[in-house]
Amino acid sequence: QYLEGAVPVVGGKVIFSTEMNIESMNKEQIFNTLLDWSNQRFQPDEKFNDRVLLHDKEKGIIVVNGEEYIVFSTSALALDRTRIYYHLYITCEDGKCKLDMARIRYWYDENRDGGEKYVAEEWITDEYGLKKKKDKLSRVSGKFRRKTIDRKDYLFNKFAGILK
Repeated sequence: QYLEGAVPVVGGKVIFSTEMNIESMNKEQIFNTLLDWSNQRFQPDEKFNDRVLLHDKEKGIIVVNGEEYIVFSTSALALDRTRIYYHLYITCEDGKCKLDMARIRYWYDENRDGGEKYVAEEWITDEYGLKKKKDKLSRVSGKFRRKTIDRKDYLFNKFAGILK
């Protein structure tokens, strides 16, 4: 699930997409359910600037800014993590909902000399996130690829669960 083709590139940009069919709900019900959950889940605090950026009930559109830590490994002496930023674009229609996760960026090792900043397009695509034979993850960027796919799966599954 992490190897070739697992990170879709559309028009040069990494965009994870899914569409969910919810026959039992109309556009307004889907929109209200997802907006309520997004407003609760994506709240700014002292560390992160999570928030709903835009919502338009008439068009059925919600845009969310996500910011959180992804932990690669932790021990008593070391914590290996990155801050991930992303946008979720939610489009609601009668009986269905489309989710896109895009504009993915990372801030790695932020406490060490300002850290390193990466964009998904130059870090987790097949070209960068896999070894030459495309049969294994790259040593460093591969962990970002794996955890980003896991985060996307978690979020998409969470939204699907909310709409059931």
